Amino acid sequence: MGWLLKKIFLGVLDMSIFHRIIPKFWHYQENTTVNLKNIGPFEYKPMLNFKRIWKAAIFLIIIVAIIPLISMSYIDYKATQKAVESEFIFQISRLVSNTRRSVSFFFAEHKSALDFTAHNTTFSELNNYKQLAIILDNLEKSFGGFADLGIIDSHGNQKTYVGYHNLKGRDYSKQPWFNEITSTGNYISDVFKGFRDIPHIVVAIKRNLPNDSFFVLRAAIDIKRFNKMLSQLQMSGAGDAFIINNKGILQTPTKDHGKILEKISIPVPEYSSKTQVIKQIDSNGEHLLIGYAYITETPFILMIVKREEKLMKLWHNARKGPILFLAISIIIILFVTLGVTTYLVNQMYLADLRRIRNLHYVEYSNKMASIGRLAAGVAHEINNPLAIINEKAGLINDLFTFQKKYANDPKLAGIVNAIISSVDRCGLITKRLLNFARNDIVRIKTVNIKETINEALAFQEKEAEYKCIIVTLDIPDDIPSIKSDWGKLQQIFLNLISNAIASMENGGNFVIKVIKQDNSLAVMFIDNGCGIPLEDLGHIFEPFFSTKTQQGGTGLGLSITYGLVREIGGSVTVESQIGKGSTFTVFLPLV
Repeated sequence: MGWLLKKIFLGVLDMSIFHRIIPKFWHYQENTTVNLKNIGPFEYKPMLNFKRIWKAAIFLIIIVAIIPLISMSYIDYKATQKAVESEFIFQISRLVSNTRRSVSFFFAEHKSALDFTAHNTTFSELNNYKQLAIILDNLEKSFGGFADLGIIDSHGNQKTYVGYHNLKGRDYSKQPWFNEITSTGNYISDVFKGFRDIPHIVVAIKRNLPNDSFFVLRAAIDIKRFNKMLSQLQMSGAGDAFIINNKGILQTPTKDHGKILEKISIPVPEYSSKTQVIKQIDSNGEHLLIGYAYITETPFILMIVKREEKLMKLWHNARKGPILFLAISIIIILFVTLGVTTYLVNQMYLADLRRIRNLHYVEYSNKMASIGRLAAGVAHEINNPLAIINEKAGLINDLFTFQKKYANDPKLAGIVNAIISSVDRCGLITKRLLNFARNDIVRIKTVNIKETINEALAFQEKEAEYKCIIVTLDIPDDIPSIKSDWGKLQQIFLNLISNAIASMENGGNFVIKVIKQDNSLAVMFIDNGCGIPLEDLGHIFEPFFSTKTQQGGTGLGLSITYGLVREIGGSVTVESQIGKGSTFTVFLPLV
């Protein structure tokens, strides 16, 4: 499960995926310029550390949601694994116990049969070859496994023998088993080949005679039946059942742990009077479950060995489904957490940007209001002297008219007329300043588009003359008036005219064209200036976006123009090519 979680974690943090879901605020730096869609570039001083908030939220949700889920799954995994292992250990223990009883019974019945024969048959009968052959035949029919019978006297000489080999007269006096039986009275040997070179075991019983002598009834037991009994055990998990002696020599064949009469490849387990199940690791690094039991009154140890990996295979296969479900759940939780947290913190970030943008708007509005108040004050202050000048110039003109001395002097009359004309022109300028100062008051009225354009153009006519820009008005006389806010229209036209003149070099051409459409007027401002790059066209109406930041541009003119057009129910579009100029079209509803 660990490698799967690691793979999931690395997959989530894969850089290509991360770049696709990277939050908008990830690369921001304090006191730097931020440029976002619908907000534009400006110096950003964040109120909060959004990256830290994002990381903390992700971390806390992972701590609260994923770690308990993984912990519970791990605890369940270990508890279930332990329960399954305990069940397998119980099954192995029960199998070893049942098999030990069968093996013990096998040795006990053969030993009891020999003991009964030795103590209930006279020595002369046993020492008779024919009688001994009959006894061997009866034992084989009743119990099976008896290969031969022999009578050995107290000196270790085999007096009588019935079997497949001619072993009569063999001397066993120097054999370790003969010395052991003289002191213990019975003997069960390890598996060995002996004189016959065939694996077998020996069971021997001592009987004392009245003359302080004794004889030994010795039988060879074939281990084929023994092996068959072990091989018929129902095994799972690549199981293997076999018998070893207390030195670790294999007494029966095995599948994976060596050949008969060879030393076993695993350590001999410690003695225990009860059935035990232990865990060991073999030379190949495989985990083994070993059940064993010492068989009483014999040198044998019954062992049943199963491979833990094979036993647990079905359980591991069954656990793949829950682990896969856990992995998918973690992936979903990670992506939902990442998505929701990123969305929420992004909204906080954008709200902070809007806060700063609104502060800029307020600052701009306050600046425009201050300029308006200044313009109104200047206009009022200038209007008073202009009125006096106009009055005195009119009086001088009247005096010149009535006095013949000056009436015929065209030069003086021209000077007076120039003064009166200049006063009228100044009066028109102050009137425009007053109108500009009153633009924040909403007035819906009938507006003549041509007059409004001329008034806005008047503010920039000196700039156009200075740059030798040819201004052309293509406004038909039958263009209808519209119902709109005159102040907002004037500000819209003034901003677009100012931008057009600023974008052109000396000697440019500027055309203002009005076309009547179905239910609207299209006012087109066409210049042959520097143009706008294609990649910037989608951003020019965003607040604080400007291609003239090095020349003092604020990036608010077109944004405010766009907002004013939307406020009066219109729309604005732009077409531009680098080096050829731009066309801004304002669509105004007739009503």
